[in-house]
Amino acid sequence: MTNNISQQQKNEFLEAAVAAAKLGGDKLIEWMGKVDVREKGPRDLVTQADFDSQQAISEYLLGNFPDHEFLGEESTDKSLVTKPGVFCWVVDPLDGTVNYVHQLNSFSVSIALRYGGETIAGVVYDPVIGEMFSAVSGGGATLNGKAISHSRCTEIGKALVVCSFSSSVDRHHPEVERFLRVLGQAGSIRRLGSAALNLCFVACGRSDSYWATGLNCWDIAAGWLILKESGAVMKTLDGGQVDFFEPKFCAAATEELFTAMQEHLDI
Repeated sequence: MTNNISQQQKNEFLEAAVAAAKLGGDKLIEWMGKVDVREKGPRDLVTQADFDSQQAISEYLLGNFPDHEFLGEESTDKSLVTKPGVFCWVVDPLDGTVNYVHQLNSFSVSIALRYGGETIAGVVYDPVIGEMFSAVSGGGATLNGKAISHSRCTEIGKALVVCSFSSSVDRHHPEVERFLRVLGQAGSIRRLGSAALNLCFVACGRSDSYWATGLNCWDIAAGWLILKESGAVMKTLDGGQVDFFEPKFCAAATEELFTAMQEHLDI
């Protein structure tokens, strides 16, 4: 458990995560737009941008905390997260790849620190507009240092809802059915492209609910903590506890909104 880690220690870890996220974000901005993605093979660019961002982050964090472990999109040994008594950084150096290669300004760097089966610090950084969402367990959530909270929306008909699902799904996939069900009930619905930012948008009240069933742990590690510390709700589609390693969930500003969303998502 994490009760033997002081808030001061958590804040020190958070400061390191903030600094590392900015270094990673600088690398993404440096690479952005250097290749015409519609003409010259965007995968090479994204691979290099991912690598440079992750390398900058890992070098900084492990340089400051050499006894810590590191789990990133380019180093996917998930057993590192579950080692007893071990601190493990869980990093997505570029969340929102498609947006990034098309120079659509909605992507992020996500960094979380896990210990004892819990996330104790996390940041999600939008390097284009300089927004840093952050949280430590038990310390609330902030945006650029100012406290944030969810929208308190309770009615699906008034909710701005966000979703994530792969572009490869066919018309018969359950995600399409979920989308159509929610589309007919929600005030508005969006598919924005960065899971980490989507969770933060619920946390700060820009959107009211977000669901996804096809993500990895590094996509949600930091955003989940930020959402939780904002007071918002995150559960599986059937109302259970979310599995960190196979996150399938609905996040909502309130219990009432989650229940309304669940009616259309749990199929």
